[in-house]
Amino acid sequence: MLSILHVDMNAFYASCHQALDPSLKGKPVIVAGDPKKRNGIVLTASYEARKFGVKTAMPNWQARKLCPHAVFIKPDYRLYVATSHRVLEILQRFSPVVEVFSIDEAWLDVTGCEGLFGDAVTIAEKIQRTVIEELSLPCSVGVSCNKLLAKMASDMKKPMGITVITPEDVPDVIWPLPVDELFGVGPRLAERLKKMNINTIGDLAAVPVEMLEAAFGLVGRHIHLFANGIDDSPVDPHSMDDARSMGHSITLPRDVETWDEAEAVLLSLAEQVGRRVRRGNYVGRVVTVTLRDSSFSTITRSTTIPHTSATEDIYAAAKRLLRSNWDGRTPLRLLGVSLSGLIREFDQISVFEADEKKKRLNRVIDEIRERFGDNAIFRAKLKSRDLIGQKGSPAIGPFARRN
Repeated sequence: MLSILHVDMNAFYASCHQALDPSLKGKPVIVAGDPKKRNGIVLTASYEARKFGVKTAMPNWQARKLCPHAVFIKPDYRLYVATSHRVLEILQRFSPVVEVFSIDEAWLDVTGCEGLFGDAVTIAEKIQRTVIEELSLPCSVGVSCNKLLAKMASDMKKPMGITVITPEDVPDVIWPLPVDELFGVGPRLAERLKKMNINTIGDLAAVPVEMLEAAFGLVGRHIHLFANGIDDSPVDPHSMDDARSMGHSITLPRDVETWDEAEAVLLSLAEQVGRRVRRGNYVGRVVTVTLRDSSFSTITRSTTIPHTSATEDIYAAAKRLLRSNWDGRTPLRLLGVSLSGLIREFDQISVFEADEKKKRLNRVIDEIRERFGDNAIFRAKLKSRDLIGQKGSPAIGPFARRN
């Protein structure tokens, strides 16, 4: 039964500005991290700008060269969040079962709504028309029997497309696509698959699942099901509510009695917390530090900061808490750092973090570690052998018994 829709707003950031300022409609609009700087990057571009080859994450100077008459605009995240909420309100008129996937994407399960609004395709048409009429925003809609195929369908006709994919369409429509176009297959996984001579989604579907499990574990089974168009996951309106806090603490085999050592431990813990938060696409605003001394007396202190996922921000807040709650002499046996007040980061460009360079640096560090291991890169403050041990691990070294 075709009852799952995926709504994907087209060139969302640029479209928001065009809707706010009708004089921009039909013009190449580029939303950039810092439009005045050549070393800024493109966050998104309108379809008018994309015709000239402008792409997301392209340096500003290159975008200007390709499209010199483009209108460059500084991002307005408040506008995007407010508009996203208005889109969600429209979607909820057509079904009570809506799962937000990002700031500009959502799934709907319209089972049981047919009597009110018509079949799934008719509902897709009504959603598309309502969003245009009320918000002046274009969107594409995919219609299918599950979330995977609906998502794949919405990507096929942009802007303002409506695409239907049935399970019977999978061999002809999905299998010929490059393997990196399968939902859930990122660049690193695609690279590994291509080394196994798996170049298309059809190639992936044909590989024995046992071989994929041997190479990738449970992920192998998961992508094999996806390659065959199989997805049993429900549309979950509460999917964004799955985490409240993330933290790490460590019981030290020897007492810490200096500021330098304590701060180095906090930095390593902040690195681990930040990495987990970024991996889950969260941002948080409450940093908590736990300190336990050698007499097992424990204190927990928190501070509120602007929403972030950056290691530097978490560490700076943790260090302030340490400085205001420890005398620098009392032996510490346990330290902990956590980030709470978590919400999902809607897009790869954070709605809350203004420091684009800091965020990009953290992402690059995460990617290097995931590809080459934790020891491949670490911050200079953790280089001391007293803190990181003989193997040079940035994950505390001799302070290795974790909670």
